[in-house]
Amino acid sequence: MLAALGVMVLLAVAIGLVLGWSAIRFKVEGNPLADKIDAILPQTQCGQCGFPGCRPYAEAIAKGEADINQCPPGGEEGVKKLAELLGVEPKPLDEAHGTPKPKSVAFIDENSCIGCTLCIQACPVDAISGAAKQMHTIVASECTGCELCLPPCPVDCITMVPIAEDLPHWKWKHPVVMMKQVDGGRG
Repeated sequence: MLAALGVMVLLAVAIGLVLGWSAIRFKVEGNPLADKIDAILPQTQCGQCGFPGCRPYAEAIAKGEADINQCPPGGEEGVKKLAELLGVEPKPLDEAHGTPKPKSVAFIDENSCIGCTLCIQACPVDAISGAAKQMHTIVASECTGCELCLPPCPVDCITMVPIAEDLPHWKWKHPVVMMKQVDGGRG
């Protein structure tokens, strides 16, 4: 019994050494400036800035290949924070990339959903759950409000629901849950 325990400990140490070595060997060094820029960006992964997500946009800003005013979800506040970080003057938000909107989360009318999976394929953060020819639903805690699921939906069963950003509504609630709370569960 003691010998088996000793062998297991040695095996665990050996595995740890191998995994530790591979983690060091294959570690990818990040760009510290891009990391700071990325931390300021809203992480919607919407692509409105012209890049496929927040990290590629952050890297382009860090390299001087993109302006700091291309992120509508970050709004003027985001532009100011980026300008402060980079030590440059803030610029007005470039409306060619869109305009700021209230923070929102997608909502699928499950009675209208045909289960085509086009919204699942479009979602950059895997916030939609469902299967082919079955209704889909949004995992609200994962949804960034990017709106990329709206255009591919052939039956227009997805809408965006604004999120209140005050203290009583700090956590998003599903509209059906809110209706049940309001009408005592009758609806």
